Amino acid sequence: MNIRNKTPLHRLPVMRVLLVQALVAVSAGVSCGLIFGMVAGYSALLGGLIAFTANSYFAFKAFRYFGARSAKAIVQSLWAGEMGKQILAAALFALVFVGVKPLQPAALFVGYLVVLGAGASALLLMKNNPKH
Repeated sequence: MNIRNKTPLHRLPVMRVLLVQALVAVSAGVSCGLIFGMVAGYSALLGGLIAFTANSYFAFKAFRYFGARSAKAIVQSLWAGEMGKQILAAALFALVFVGVKPLQPAALFVGYLVVLGAGASALLLMKNNPKH
């Protein structure tokens, strides 16, 4: 028996991580724009938005079920979320490389990696959460 999580995504603890990732994406774009120029700025912003969009999809898929009775559905939704995240990120990178000219690939990947780093530090953000 699969128990669907009725809590909206914006009420889950993962929302704090997504909010931090969005702020990091914008700050990476602004920082690169001020230091290296406009092309580097929007390239870094696009890289950060790729990571943020893919992680948002994963969060939406991963937190659909809860409870011990839903263990199989939880594993399946985690797997589907991770595969969808990888495919979405690859498709968005392809769209950016094809559709955005001029582009600084180094800034694009820096923005992507900085936002991924913010997601990787999620355990530090969740440490003070009383529910978990």
